[in-house]
Amino acid sequence: MDTSPTSALRPWLQSRSAEALPAELRSALADPALAAAVAVGMPDPVKVLVDTLDILTALSADGDVLAAALLFGMPALQPVLKPLLDRQPGIAGLLDGQNAAAQVWALHAERAVPGSSEGLRRLLLSIVHDMRVVPILLARQLARMRVAASLPVGERRLLAQLTRDIHAPLANRLGIWQLKWELEDLAFRHLEPDTYRQLAQQLDEKRAGRERYIESVKSTLRAALAEHGIEAEISGRPKHIYSIWRKMQKKQVSMEELYDLRALRVAVADVAACYAALGVVHATWLPIPSEFDDYIARPKPNDYRSLHTAVIGPEGRTLEVQIRTHEMHAQAELGVAAHWRYKEGGREGKGNENRGASKAFDRKIAWMRQLLEQSGEGGRGQGGRDEGEALAGELDAQLAEERIYTLTPKGEVIDLPRGGTVLDFAYHVHTMVGHRTRGAKVNGRIVPLDHALRSGDRVEILTAKTGEPRRDWLLTSNAFLASGRARDKVRAWFHKLDRARNVQAGREVLERELKRLGLNNADLAPMARKFHAENIDELYIQVALGDVGPSQIGRALHEELRAASEPPPSSPVRRVPRRAPAPSKSKFTVQGVGNLLVQLARCCQPVPGEAIAGYLTRGRGVTVHRADCPALLRLAGTSPQRVLPVEWGVAGGGYEVDVQLRGLDRKGLLKDITTLIAQEDANVTDIQSDNVRGSGQVLLRLRLKVADYGQLSTLLGKLEALPGVEEARRSG
Repeated sequence: MDTSPTSALRPWLQSRSAEALPAELRSALADPALAAAVAVGMPDPVKVLVDTLDILTALSADGDVLAAALLFGMPALQPVLKPLLDRQPGIAGLLDGQNAAAQVWALHAERAVPGSSEGLRRLLLSIVHDMRVVPILLARQLARMRVAASLPVGERRLLAQLTRDIHAPLANRLGIWQLKWELEDLAFRHLEPDTYRQLAQQLDEKRAGRERYIESVKSTLRAALAEHGIEAEISGRPKHIYSIWRKMQKKQVSMEELYDLRALRVAVADVAACYAALGVVHATWLPIPSEFDDYIARPKPNDYRSLHTAVIGPEGRTLEVQIRTHEMHAQAELGVAAHWRYKEGGREGKGNENRGASKAFDRKIAWMRQLLEQSGEGGRGQGGRDEGEALAGELDAQLAEERIYTLTPKGEVIDLPRGGTVLDFAYHVHTMVGHRTRGAKVNGRIVPLDHALRSGDRVEILTAKTGEPRRDWLLTSNAFLASGRARDKVRAWFHKLDRARNVQAGREVLERELKRLGLNNADLAPMARKFHAENIDELYIQVALGDVGPSQIGRALHEELRAASEPPPSSPVRRVPRRAPAPSKSKFTVQGVGNLLVQLARCCQPVPGEAIAGYLTRGRGVTVHRADCPALLRLAGTSPQRVLPVEWGVAGGGYEVDVQLRGLDRKGLLKDITTLIAQEDANVTDIQSDNVRGSGQVLLRLRLKVADYGQLSTLLGKLEALPGVEEARRSG
């Protein structure tokens, strides 16, 4: 007698749905030698697997989804079918998604205090890259709930709580109503068995009878509307037990006082047809005046629009009827007035970032629903490509997750913008935690404050007893903060300081940056006007508060110098008729002059992005200087006719620049410096070091190869932020 798991699967394997499975998988299941034990972790694992496949079949799942669900339930087959998984990465990705979801189940189980599960639902969608995993998870959870009565009470309640917190709300948002009501009812049955039993006894008929009643009144209303020439789509639903209980709790009424235990929804072409249909409903059955609501004339705050009425239907039973246009229905189901927003009591968080997180989450949900609707059509696009699979791929390509979902040591979910750092995390937990942050551990490993987090990371913030934020946290180039919310908290702290301290701090930050860039003596008055500051002190305050970055001012100064370096019409600089330069891969374009040797001046080492000028030497071509180079200014004073306008051409190969660092002579300093330079995609071509006698400090002179001025500016800022480095500036 065949007792293998595949024997119990045989009826499903012989159905038309199984034809969508890859041939290798069908062969493996048909081979008795490859029959594998089912490992679903439930009292009746084969039933769970069969039910999962049946539910997915009802949802018109494609072959990859069915194969991934089957292989997850029969893990012993996965090594045998490794060539298939290598050849069809879609199935492997679906398996990875199911394994990743187990992290969320574990986090839910270890929560010390039950609370909002919205963060866990968002974490689930962020770590599941292929959204086709979600129907698999819902189908398997429903199959597990159907046999949960065989589990010990403790395990049964944990499974039911997970279902209520995660799976039922997702099924609701996706509009998979059949899964939603059954998941909710089964969870309610195991979490509150006495209440469930009492409500079930109060119902005067079984669900099947209620469904027959709904079909009967649908036929009656359809005929009445057709008689009046009104085209309509009519759907109906008997309210399930959990929904009845929720309504009783919300309205504080008994079951006899509920008028929507049975409900019809009518969708028509336009608003006029809505009111015409309402008249037909009231002419067909006796209306209950107190139960009429016109949400078309007076929409709800979330823009939900519909007509709601209750009537005494056949056999004296109450019946709710909702009437709306097709557009209103689409708005209610998929738009800002989506049904789940008021049914689940959900609300968007405060602030732009939380609204952004909700919108990103909603877009994923909307795409998931589109995916299910597409797969339900069972169609294939031209060329045989499955349209549902194409839509899933489009989701991955176009809806890259804008948020990441990280965890506190207690397993609470903190959502941050993509690129969020441990410092962003600290400020999200609490403002004072952010101010006092001095270090962090991610997944048990100590990381720097600018460490970018990923979804699923568990973060522990290390704080001082007292402390305050650092001004360099506000510098964009240092990448400490990706969150505008966190940056505002740091800025607010410095706003509370007195004016003199902010002026002094801004002056120090800006002077340090300009010294690094070799712009010590630059005139800042034009910069104050450019950045809308009343005077230079106000400019310093803008820098101190992070409203303007010192690198922005440095770049603006270079642009001013570049503009000033262009000779006026009356200049004695030799003018040559300008010709359009031929396409070239040269690093420079000397206006009006071709076939000249061009080289960088060693005295000032200009890099792309800086204002430059050329000097025509005797026998060595044109030497390119920074526009403010003292050597160039001396040469121009004696031979102005030799100064030529020069522009940067096509960059390539990098540009050498000398940099000087001074800092504490500590162990690992040189390694940290060279590692950072490599991470910033720059190169070290030469390095020299000298100990500063009696000070415990070291002076490092490096020759770097960088792509342009922007890379140099960022690199200098990050070098100076290294522990022990007191100064990092450009030499010469």
